[in-house]
Amino acid sequence: MQDNKIDFVIIWVDGNDPEWRKVKNQYDPNASQDDRDIRYRDWDNLQYWFRAVEKFTPWVNKIHFVTWGHLPKWLDTSNPKLHIVKHEDYIPAEYLPTFNSHTIELNLHRIEGLAEQFVYFNDDMFINAPMEPEDFFVDGKPCDTFALNAIYFGKDSAGFYNGNDLCMINDHFNFKAEKKKNFKNWIKPMYGIRLLYRTIVLSQWNWFPGFYYHHLPNSFLKSTYETIWAEEPEVMDATCKCKIRSSTNVNQWIVKFWQLASGNFYPRSFKCGKCYHIKEHNEGPLLESIKTGKDKMICINDTAKTTDFEMKKQEVIDAYQVRLSEKSSFEV
Repeated sequence: MQDNKIDFVIIWVDGNDPEWRKVKNQYDPNASQDDRDIRYRDWDNLQYWFRAVEKFTPWVNKIHFVTWGHLPKWLDTSNPKLHIVKHEDYIPAEYLPTFNSHTIELNLHRIEGLAEQFVYFNDDMFINAPMEPEDFFVDGKPCDTFALNAIYFGKDSAGFYNGNDLCMINDHFNFKAEKKKNFKNWIKPMYGIRLLYRTIVLSQWNWFPGFYYHHLPNSFLKSTYETIWAEEPEVMDATCKCKIRSSTNVNQWIVKFWQLASGNFYPRSFKCGKCYHIKEHNEGPLLESIKTGKDKMICINDTAKTTDFEMKKQEVIDAYQVRLSEKSSFEV
């Protein structure tokens, strides 16, 4: 009998914790690798993540809250749906301590009690409207949007990780064979004309050039992680030994790409959510979406071009207070 439980996993770091910074700097005193402060500064909106989950996805089985060790002062750790997971609870000792998000993400399948079906969130990704289990998994398959894409290599881009992931994908999957087997799931009107066009154009080559990446919560199968670790232990091990992100790493996208390349996914509309990149100005549509629930899922993506950080942070908090002002059962 299939277990249809769905867990949520969220990773969080308190970038203001002096002890955490002290330890981190021992491994990267010159910040010579990809370790910018925007990856760690706190938008002070995590309580709204829990309020949204409780209000819009009350069916979730368990929330695994992954942390270096620090916890928000307001978090009620006695909530029966909450599982506090410290790095040492699931990441192999030889990789610790780690300040590499890839290591933290690529070992999630080791979390004790984690359901086979789980949705992975960065702490800038939010449920924003009522959603059903079928929005994430159907018949045991993770829901996703398929589209081929070209890899972008640029300053501050994820091109290196993306490229490393695709090397692994093309080693394990024959493009022609997968295209023939899964073509009906590659070409769906729900993906939209722009994504369909990308797929059709890039299908002329005989290898996977890259995948469209929707920067939103990802539906994953624990068994996919286990398969990848079994197939590529040296690559995964080399990534996890890096204390800070390195251009030689693969990342958690490899799990998403593996599911897409193998055809082990259920098609989902590209309109399932939206990523808002915070730059010089807070876009009105982001604040409107928070207030109205226009998008089912959103990502509030901090960027190197985010200016007036404190002001923008307060604007987001004020928008959340319009719709999610009441405390959740996850708050003391």
